[in-house]
Amino acid sequence: MFLCSCFLSFGQTIKRIDGTKYTTDSLNTKIQYLMKVANVSGVAISIFNNNKPVFSKTFGLADVQKNIPFQSNAVMYGASLSKMVFAYIAMQFVQEKIIDLDKPLIQYLKKPLPDYKINGFRKGYHDLKDDIRYEKITARMCLSHTTGFPNWRWFEADKKLKIKFEPGTRYSYSGEGLYLLQFVMEQLTGKDYETISQERVFKPLNMTNTSQIWQTAFDANICYGHNAKGEPYKLNKWKEANAGGSMSTTLEDFNKFYTALLNGKNISKKSFKEMTSQQIRIKSKAQFGVLSKVDGNDNDNIQLGYGFGVGTMNTPYGRAFFKEGHDEGWGHYSIAFPDKKIGVVIMTNNDNGESIFKELLAYTIGDTFTPWRWGNYIPYNYVAPPIVNIFQVTTEDLDKYLGTYTSKQLPIKIAITKNNVHLIAQATGQNALTLQAIEKDKFVYSAEDILLVFDTTNKTMILKQAGQNYDFVKE
Repeated sequence: MFLCSCFLSFGQTIKRIDGTKYTTDSLNTKIQYLMKVANVSGVAISIFNNNKPVFSKTFGLADVQKNIPFQSNAVMYGASLSKMVFAYIAMQFVQEKIIDLDKPLIQYLKKPLPDYKINGFRKGYHDLKDDIRYEKITARMCLSHTTGFPNWRWFEADKKLKIKFEPGTRYSYSGEGLYLLQFVMEQLTGKDYETISQERVFKPLNMTNTSQIWQTAFDANICYGHNAKGEPYKLNKWKEANAGGSMSTTLEDFNKFYTALLNGKNISKKSFKEMTSQQIRIKSKAQFGVLSKVDGNDNDNIQLGYGFGVGTMNTPYGRAFFKEGHDEGWGHYSIAFPDKKIGVVIMTNNDNGESIFKELLAYTIGDTFTPWRWGNYIPYNYVAPPIVNIFQVTTEDLDKYLGTYTSKQLPIKIAITKNNVHLIAQATGQNALTLQAIEKDKFVYSAEDILLVFDTTNKTMILKQAGQNYDFVKE
């Protein structure tokens, strides 16, 4: 399993942000150990000292079923690492005064936004015709995920695009927001986003195996994403460029982009600083799921926030900026500490990949600050503490929810019981889940993004999961 591709010699030393050093030999051993105990198919990793890659290597398999080694030129799905590339391009538009960060985007268009008809999976903006808050949305809001849009409209129960809170007031991760800015940039230039990406990033940096849409040339060096059992997912060959996440790339190519970003190539020092500095403070207890709407002080110690296309935080070693990438079979993470000129890019092709992030970040660059709970990067060896309710309830408070609930939409019943001060939900033929109280009549099982909302007056319950609502009635 531990076949590898590397351009560096063994024995070389690498520096962490705290000044300690270690050898590449020990790093090889560490990565191989983590892959084995966490059952990860493949890892691609690059470590940066003095803003240059000093270690770049691939481990494991690009295709488990065919036993194909993971090489540094294997084409991977970049997922949301695409957003960092888009922000880099957007900052070029800003410094060239093509786009103003704080000018409402509708002022760049020839007609009202809802009037545009867009083909393909982009369904246009007709859904916004009765909500004029779209007129307030700026490039700054799009790049900092404060538009009020959901992540993607197809995650919504009705599949419609909507503004869920006042634009500019709160962080909420949104591919739709970046996509809107992409649309405006395409209208201004008369070019599609793939062309823009090639002209401004991929060709200047000689990223010959990177594209926003799938190229037939990539077929010779495919890296597949795998589930926890090592079974490959169907490969998504994007036909339309999407700033939110359509990029395919290789470790070699992404090194070129990340090196250019860290060294401010083709963007000014001012643009780099603004892109990688906090624009909005983040207080949510999680980035995704029901806890993304619940605020707390969990990450006050690092002043967690968001810049343009990247997350931000403050540490004893200076500020840091990070960007993730996630999809079925893929887990990526990058983080850099500009004051130390140290960073790392980790790309994995397995659902278990994110479970080694915490330990790998600490070992490779000394990063013990990444908010892994907020990002849901649950370590492979993590033992969960007892569940603590955010909203205080007593065991007597829970009595009104107890019973068996049925649904016409789903062929299951859900039995609601209690254990001390927690509700227990068990669906037909499934394991029992211990729920956490977050508000009055609202309980979550955050590991699977499940929210149960009770109406004790009408003896009903709504199950919310993956953007869908299911109605239940108490027997």
